[in-house]
Amino acid sequence: MRSFSTLALTLLLAAAAACGQQPRRQGEPGRFDSYILALSWSPGFCDSRPGDPQCAPGRRFSFIVHGLWPQYHNGRWPEFCSTEPGLTNIDSMLDIMPSRSLIRHEWDKHGTCTGLDAQGYFKLLRKTFESVRIPERFKRLDKWILIAPGEMKREFIGANPGMTASMMSVQCGRNVLSEVRICLDKNLQPAPCVAQPECRAEKMRVPPVR
Repeated sequence: MRSFSTLALTLLLAAAAACGQQPRRQGEPGRFDSYILALSWSPGFCDSRPGDPQCAPGRRFSFIVHGLWPQYHNGRWPEFCSTEPGLTNIDSMLDIMPSRSLIRHEWDKHGTCTGLDAQGYFKLLRKTFESVRIPERFKRLDKWILIAPGEMKREFIGANPGMTASMMSVQCGRNVLSEVRICLDKNLQPAPCVAQPECRAEKMRVPPVR
């Protein structure tokens, strides 16, 4: 009996471990309320991960796409909604998402929840990214600067008429700019954010484009 109990416990633990390695599927494709377009400041990422392929010499990225994320109205979100296959031509997105692992992850976690196939999702992602104007000086920033999170928002507002401070979130890590998130309704028009964290630094450090 003891041997049987030990075997049963071993099998249960193995099954639990296997389940823990699988993404937790939460949500139904196409059932969500809004989007977030997350724009990562690549030089900020590279400041802490200089060995990443995204940061190799000559890869002069400024704001890149972290992802386009379906959201619920309560500030939560669906994720890993299906096992639909991703892009067959991943390299077609590397100009705005310069990491193959990022592209795969964003499809698996977020793209599968849109109700679109992979080609449709990344086409929508590119269209949404191109609809947001990046403030001119951040396209070719050539030196470290200090900027308040509120000032960063004002620069985006100046470049995107109709956008307001409540429609975006500025985020930082170790007081270094990491990300700007643009909140959008389901028609991809700017909309007030819900439950998005904000950088609490009085001023953020912004590394230059490499």
